[in-house]
Amino acid sequence: MSTITFSSAAVLPARPATRLRLTARGRRFLLALAAVPLAGGIGFAALSGGTALASNESVATASFETVTVMPGDTLWSIAESVAPGADPREVIGDITRLNVLQGGALQIGQEIAIPAQYSE
Repeated sequence: MSTITFSSAAVLPARPATRLRLTARGRRFLLALAAVPLAGGIGFAALSGGTALASNESVATASFETVTVMPGDTLWSIAESVAPGADPREVIGDITRLNVLQGGALQIGQEIAIPAQYSE
């Protein structure tokens, strides 16, 4: 059986833990220091965002025709019906990007937006 011995140099003497004390003045300083970035962010938002709300310009909105997915519909069949003269693969790519479809899975009753160049 083996034994382990410690010499007095390997053991560190225990020191009493010093406790940090904050005075009322120190607490106010830390609070003010933490509030500076917050106040700067609010000021920046007020100065930069206020002009967009105050402008009287009209914003162009995009309107899309939609197609409701029926039982048996696929992206290929929808692409052929909305753009019979175009390559269905390109139409499917445009529809997928516009509607942010993952993997081309469709649900019955889902509203699919058709890109403007195919809705005319």
